[in-house]
Amino acid sequence: MEELLVVTVGYLRLAVEAVGAAFIGIGAASAVYRYVLSLLGLRKYTNSDIRLHLGRFLALGLEFQLASDILATAVAPTFQEVQLLAAIAVIRTVLNYFPQKELEREQASSLDSGRGASGSASSGRDE
Repeated sequence: MEELLVVTVGYLRLAVEAVGAAFIGIGAASAVYRYVLSLLGLRKYTNSDIRLHLGRFLALGLEFQLASDILATAVAPTFQEVQLLAAIAVIRTVLNYFPQKELEREQASSLDSGRGASGSASSGRDE
C-alpha cells in the first residue's frame, strides 16, 4: 500500500511540475508575442504592461514548482530531503517575493497613470 502511495505521489509531483513549467513557458511565449505586436505597431503595450503580464505567469509557475518540491518530500521524507526542501522553499519564496512586490508597484503606478489620463471621468465612476 505504501509503495502505491509513493508511486502515485511521484506521478502527481511530475504533473504539478509540468503544469508549473507550462505556465512559465506560456507566459514567456505570450510576453514575446505582445512585445512583437508592440514593435510592429499592431498593439500598444508598454514595457511595464509586458513585464506585468510575464510576472503574473512567472509567479504562478513558481508556486506550482514549489508545490512540486513539497510533494517530492511528502511521503516518508528523510532529514536530508527536508533540509533540501527548506532551502528550495526559501530560495523560491525569495525569488517570488521581490518580483511580486515589483509587480504590485508597477500595477499601482499603472493604475495611477490611468486615472491621471482619464481625468474627472474616472472620479465619477468611483462615487
